[in-house]
Amino acid sequence: MKSDSIAMMDHPGKIQNKQDTVCIFGTGDFGRSLGLCLLQSGYNVVYGSRDPKNSSLLPKGSKVMSHAAAAHEAHVIFVAVQREHYGFLNSLASDLEGKVLVDISNNVKRGLYPESNAEYLSRLIPGATVVKAFNTISAWALQSGGLDANRQVLICGDRADAKQLVVDIAQSLGFTALDRGSLRAAAELEDVPLQLFPLWRLPLYIATGLSAFIFFYVLTRSVIYERVTNGKDIAFRIMISLANKVFPIVSLVMLSLCYLPGALAGLLQLYNGTKYRRFPNWLDRWMLCRKQLGLVALAFGFLHVLYTLVIPIRYYVRYRINAYVLTLVKDNKTYEFDNTAAWRYDSYYSMGILGFSLFLLLGITSLPSVSNSLNWREFRFVQSKLGYITLLLCTVHTFLYGWDRFLKTTSYKWWMPPAYMLSLVVPCVVLILKLILITPCVDRKVTRIRQGWERQSKILVNCRDTKTSHPLIA
Repeated sequence: MKSDSIAMMDHPGKIQNKQDTVCIFGTGDFGRSLGLCLLQSGYNVVYGSRDPKNSSLLPKGSKVMSHAAAAHEAHVIFVAVQREHYGFLNSLASDLEGKVLVDISNNVKRGLYPESNAEYLSRLIPGATVVKAFNTISAWALQSGGLDANRQVLICGDRADAKQLVVDIAQSLGFTALDRGSLRAAAELEDVPLQLFPLWRLPLYIATGLSAFIFFYVLTRSVIYERVTNGKDIAFRIMISLANKVFPIVSLVMLSLCYLPGALAGLLQLYNGTKYRRFPNWLDRWMLCRKQLGLVALAFGFLHVLYTLVIPIRYYVRYRINAYVLTLVKDNKTYEFDNTAAWRYDSYYSMGILGFSLFLLLGITSLPSVSNSLNWREFRFVQSKLGYITLLLCTVHTFLYGWDRFLKTTSYKWWMPPAYMLSLVVPCVVLILKLILITPCVDRKVTRIRQGWERQSKILVNCRDTKTSHPLIA
């Protein structure tokens, strides 16, 4: 049998048609969606099927035939079947000689096999060139045109010319292709679809742990304390009152955690005197998930706003207001206007509204469709400058909520400070660190370090000749 390279020289016109024809082994959801996209992009599509007569679901304009016949029609063959069904390829080894096999398979869990599916396929059909690609693209993404995160096709393989053929196909379908190296990277690519929100895990763990801690803290200070000391049952407050204490605290702390790693990174660079020294792994991981931390914080802040809006219609609140008014009427007393309280509450609400508005702006600019329309300076201005202003406004909002309550001994139930005081610890630390970093003398030094300046070590300074200032060690 002639190889494809010989066929190219003998029949140049025929091989040109082969390059415009793509073969797909497999008629499942992905195979049908891929075939439709290829047809719309101008390719001829031929399906290899164990039952060529059953073609009612295949896209119009495509051909369906046996695997062996379909393999002769195209140079690039997409293997759209699971690894467990690769057995039929053994009988096609001679028909697949010199072909480019695009493996798009995935596994149901990690570590299921000792080698990647693509490497197994390459060992199974040694005469063909295997390229791993399109396994991170879903059938839905093919049907919808590859929107946002589904627009990128990861590719790996051992031959550059084979990978280029797949890159051309991906680009003609409207996708962007990213070369991830040799076929050894196939195992990593096959693990990508199995990852469940990898950058969201740490923020969700923090949110869950922080929510549980704050909830049991406020539960102890209010419900359990009243039950033990006064015999009152106020457990009904768990649903609204306690929840509306947990949400803003978690939101403010997590917003602070978005900016704390940046401040710590600046201090580390200042301490090391260089930007070329790696941060600790925990700090790297923390900085990578700052966007997710902020979005989770925004979700808790949004819940706080919703819960606050229902306060006037709560039964408990209406009961307290009516009872207080009746008490004033019975005692013939007048509710005096407090100018200080008016300023405090108006300022409290104002800071909350402004802080939440900027918080929403931060969330909107985190969307890929919005952030892609901003240049780096604009994005940094919103996320950094306005981000710190948001943190400041929300912190002032919390200070105004507590006011002078920290001075009253009755606020410390069982020697436990009010929960709002706990929420101020991290934001205040972040704002103080930022204040230190933006002072002119410190900011100037950090800026120089980030521009490439490095502080000479004491060892190098001590190894210089005192007369000539030249190093003593060559």
